[in-house]
Amino acid sequence: MDLSLRLWLIALCTLLFFSTTTIAADMSVSAINDRTKPVGNVHLEGTAPAVVVTTTPAQTGQAVYDQYCASCHNSGLMGAPKKGNADDWATRVSQGDAILAKHAIEGFNAMPAKGTCMDCSDDEIIAAINYMIKPN
Repeated sequence: MDLSLRLWLIALCTLLFFSTTTIAADMSVSAINDRTKPVGNVHLEGTAPAVVVTTTPAQTGQAVYDQYCASCHNSGLMGAPKKGNADDWATRVSQGDAILAKHAIEGFNAMPAKGTCMDCSDDEIIAAINYMIKPN
């Protein structure tokens, strides 16, 4: 092996060794606690959790549509009814709100359940439907 290549390898290994020890050199109590803090909490069934759970605010129908529905419902991809097109929605709307919501929430034909918005509540999906069926 060439001497200059050997020197480069030694220098690289030395640099890696000292840089990683410098990163972990902060041995203060707060730094150690920060590196080893738990990632979650455990509570027994029937007891209140120690941490208050925050919920995200409900999304509007338009926000859900823009993020999850528009890619198919703008163009009518794979037979999806187009937003605001009364003719595309007529047969679906005539089945009633309950069936329309059921198909959107559970999925129907080519449409996946909740249009892939698994974090959306049923109310948010219904709001997106109402936004889509409004005439342009």
